[in-house]
Amino acid sequence: MGLRILAFVAMAFLLAASTAAEAKLVIISINKVSQKMTVSVDGNREYVWPVSTGTAGYTTPSGKFRPFRMEKEHFSEEWDDAPMPHSIFFTPKGHAIHGSYYVNSLGRRASHGCVRLAPDNAAKLFALVQKAGMQNTTVIVKGGFFELGPADLEPPSFRKLKLKRPKWLENFN
Repeated sequence: MGLRILAFVAMAFLLAASTAAEAKLVIISINKVSQKMTVSVDGNREYVWPVSTGTAGYTTPSGKFRPFRMEKEHFSEEWDDAPMPHSIFFTPKGHAIHGSYYVNSLGRRASHGCVRLAPDNAAKLFALVQKAGMQNTTVIVKGGFFELGPADLEPPSFRKLKLKRPKWLENFN
């Protein structure tokens, strides 16, 4: 009897260890200035997608969050049963990352505070978070003026064209 219990405990330990080794760390980073989402898995950038965050009067909150609820098929009780496929809720007030059929609005602020994605991208993200687990996923939302670093202040043309940085930016890393 004692040998069976010992074998059971050993099997349970090995199963837990293998599950922990397979766990992925997912970072979902949303930039409200560029209206882009970057998804990294175990430190490797996997996806960069256009998003729509909150428009004037309906801000998407900035900060670091942990998803706590996921719904494959959700309809907004607040906004006339609007479809929110592949919802990943990250604030207690109801902010979520979800698919949206308003794909022409992606890349600019257009939501009531949620983070909208193209439906196919929302499905990929949902599956990724489901596989990694909400406890292994972090959502980071930034983009307010005081959250920007020197590289965010530099016009995009300087980064893309590798032009010389203006003298006033030389003291920044």
